[in-house]
Parts: sequence; C-alpha cells; structure tokens
Amino acid sequence: MRILLISPNTLTVPYPVYPIGLDYVAGSISGGHQVRIADMNVFSLEALAGILRDFSPEIIGLSCRNIDNTEAGDPLFFISEYRKLVVWLKERSTAVLVCGGSGFTIMPERVFAALGVDYGIIGEGERFGLLVDALQQGLDPTQIPGMISPSFSSGTPEPWPGKQVRAFQRQASHVEFYLKRGGMLNLQTKRGCSFNCIYCPYPHLEGKKHRLVRPDEVARTALDLQEAGAKYLFLTDSAFNSDVAHSLAVAKAFKAAGLSIPWGGFFAPLRLPADYFSIMADAGLKHVEFGTESLSAAMLATYRKPFGVDEVFAAHKQALDAGLHAAHYFLLGGPGESPATVSESLDHIERLNRTALFFFIGIRIYPHTALYDIALEERKISRETDLLRPVFYEADAIDRDTIEARIMARADKRSNWIIGSGGARSAAAVKKMYDRGHTGPLWEFLTG
Repeated sequence: MRILLISPNTLTVPYPVYPIGLDYVAGSISGGHQVRIADMNVFSLEALAGILRDFSPEIIGLSCRNIDNTEAGDPLFFISEYRKLVVWLKERSTAVLVCGGSGFTIMPERVFAALGVDYGIIGEGERFGLLVDALQQGLDPTQIPGMISPSFSSGTPEPWPGKQVRAFQRQASHVEFYLKRGGMLNLQTKRGCSFNCIYCPYPHLEGKKHRLVRPDEVARTALDLQEAGAKYLFLTDSAFNSDVAHSLAVAKAFKAAGLSIPWGGFFAPLRLPADYFSIMADAGLKHVEFGTESLSAAMLATYRKPFGVDEVFAAHKQALDAGLHAAHYFLLGGPGESPATVSESLDHIERLNRTALFFFIGIRIYPHTALYDIALEERKISRETDLLRPVFYEADAIDRDTIEARIMARADKRSNWIIGSGGARSAAAVKKMYDRGHTGPLWEFLTG
C-alpha cells in the first residue's frame, strides 16, 4: 500500500522540532509498503498536492503532536489548523485518513470529532502498522487495541509491548530543513515516566513504568544521526535522568561509540551521584534543562516533585561545576500558590547563578492527571468542561497577572529571565543565530 505520513506542526518557537514520532510510525510498517513523509515545515500545500497527485496514497497518517502551546500568556490553538488540513486533504484524495500522536491521545474522542478523520490511534504510534495490515487484509481495524472510529472507541490501551523501530530516512527532504536550522535532530532513550507530578500527562501517554532502550542501541542511533549531518542531539525523554543508572549507561555508550557532537535534554534536579554531570559532560552533554517548576518547598510538595529545594541547588551546582549550561523551567500558579510561595520561589531563584530561567504562569489542565481531579473538586471545572481549547488552572490566592508583575519586577532588565518560550522576538533571534551557523538550543547566550 502507498502510505503518506504528514507532520502538520509548523510551530518554530523557540526553534523547530524534528518530528521524531513519524520515524517510529514509519518503522512500524511492514515491508512491501511504500512510505513517504511530508513535513509541513518543508512542504507547501502546492507541493503536498503534487504528492497526492503523483504518489496517490491509499492511507494518510496525520500526526497530532500538540493540541496547543500550553502557554496561558500567549495561547496558540492548533486543532483548527489541523481540521483545515483534513478538509483540504478530503477534497483532493480518497485515502483513508488516520490521526494519532501524543496530543491526540490526551483527548482522543474530542480531537477525533474535531478533525473528522476515518480512524484514530490512541496511544503509541506503533499500532499504525497493525492498522495498515488490517486494512490491506480487509480485517476490522477496531479489533486492534487503541483504535477509534466514528462508531467505536476501544479506550486507552496498555503501553506498546513490542519493539520500537525508528526508520530514520537521512535523505528525506525534511531532515535537511532541521540541519540548516540549528542542526538538531532528536533521540529517545526510553518511554514511560515513573514520576507522579500532578499536572503531567506523560504517565497516561507512555505508562508509569520505564521501557528502556539498550544503551548500545541508543548510541548506534546517535551515530546514525551524526553521520546524517546532525550537529546536536536533543534527548526527548520526559526526564533523561528519571532512571539514573540507565542515563549513566547511555552516556558511557555514547563515549564508547565515539559520538563527537554535543547533546542536551530535560533533567530532574534529583539527588545525584557526585560525579554524575562530570560523566555526562565527558560524554558530550552540553545543555541541562531542569524541570524545577518551583522553589517553594510547599509548592514542590503540592506538585509531587521527587526533589526539594536543597536538591535543586545541589544539582545546579553539579552541572555548572562540570562546565555545563543550565536552564530552569518554572510553573507558577498551581494549587495553593500564594503571594508567600511566589516570594519564596523568587527569593531562591535569584540565588541561581549562570542560568536561563523560563517562567510559565497558569498550568494547562489535562484529563487523566491529579490536577484535573483537584480542579474538579475545587469546582474550577466540571466533567462537562471542554478541555480541548486550553483551560488553565489559576490559584485562588494570587492571579496570573500579579504573578507576572512580581516576576517582571524581580527580573528588571536581566535577559535570562524569560516569561514563556520567548515569543516571536525570541524565535527571530534564534533564527538569526542559526543563519550565522550556531547550533543547539542557544539559550546559554541569555545567561550573561
């Protein structure tokens, strides 16, 4: 069968993100089928129309990676644009339309209804290969766990039990796009999240138990990406060091394999071995993005973070002592946030040196999270509330505008205090630096 996989995500703030999910979807498709990928960062509608005409796909897979940008201060809603693309495709193709992805899985019934596709895949994209085989053989696709159709929904399945195969196509046109804009390609070392943060949908999306990729296999993939021209790798794990032993093994595998390009990822500021970041730096780690969220002891407990304020400062110092660039991400305005907890966080934040600080105010409420249950109990939402369009939790004791004003007052003219992802101005600055040959996320240039 002829299969076209489309990445409709064109968000480039703060930088364009390689669509790694479609590599795994392509890897799930058995031999004998023809597979092409169309990344809408590269393809115009005119070019996409040419593929529909010349390739004539029988199945089109649409990746819904994000519903919105999760920023209360500068909200962007993507489903409307995805819907326009589906309507456009239906006018020009008779292919079976299938949607999936992490954004889809968060609210599959709502996204499915909004898009009007033929089938949806709840959970991980490897089930797309099963759907392709079922359609080819004339079998009922709804017998596959995780399928949704206009008349049937199986509900969220168990995490994918089979092998994860990444079909990276180094000659694909979209690869060159990312190589020319920061040189970053993405890499995954495991799935699943063992943390219990109240706001995060990752455990629902990927399961609460880690499914680890063998370190030598991760290193081989990293070398493949390097040989394809990558100048930097970003590890897409929700927190690379949520399994400390595995993350150390991956770093050592990078070094043993001879990986020579830098890399970065999200880390939790846990209590770590004294030499942890030194080992990471020796293996090529350059950027550490800490999901710190708060520096109020009470708020860290409310968020159910697996660390406290002391651990944050210890991990930060370890990273800097190893010669690494460090950034911290904060989520303010959660349950129990107050003028006192905001002041406590900001007092501590001012003690973090040589770092970029990203502040997000108001927390996106997702189903299947503890924050959803809290918002229900507090009657901030009801079970009838439509969460497809962004709904943000805001604390009773302090509002979003007051929190932002306090951050701005503390920030003064310091460039390393950023509210949200930086917006269009930040994206324009990043693009200029990429045009000059810089690679990676580049936020270290904000730290002074």
